[in-house]
Amino acid sequence: MRESDTALRTADRVGFAASFVCAVHCAIVPLVLALVPALGLEFSGWADIDQAFVVFATLLGLTTMTLGYRRHRTFRAWALLVPGLVLIWLGSFTPLHDHGWGHAAVMVLGGFALAAAHSVNLRMAHRAGL
Repeated sequence: MRESDTALRTADRVGFAASFVCAVHCAIVPLVLALVPALGLEFSGWADIDQAFVVFATLLGLTTMTLGYRRHRTFRAWALLVPGLVLIWLGSFTPLHDHGWGHAAVMVLGGFALAAAHSVNLRMAHRAGL
């Protein structure tokens, strides 16, 4: 196996794990934020990293899908990546970015779509003998 093939597989695995964790994070954060005042706690200095993560996820997804396509010549992963990216960009760079339920819904769906795209890309590369 060539070093570039190993790097692609590693990048897809990282993309899958990060997207899955992001989706779980986006599902749980609204619940935690709702419970914090009930527990007598408060947040100060909330740092919002959603937008930085979306840019990273976009660059990683576009890179791995492009390299994967060049090896397996299948658009199946792109069919999941593009809607996933649209959802997470809507959730991060539109008025939905208020950390409410709408934000959580589009980010969770987008995160799972990105995770699925990386999984499909990894599987297609494996089937192509890489």
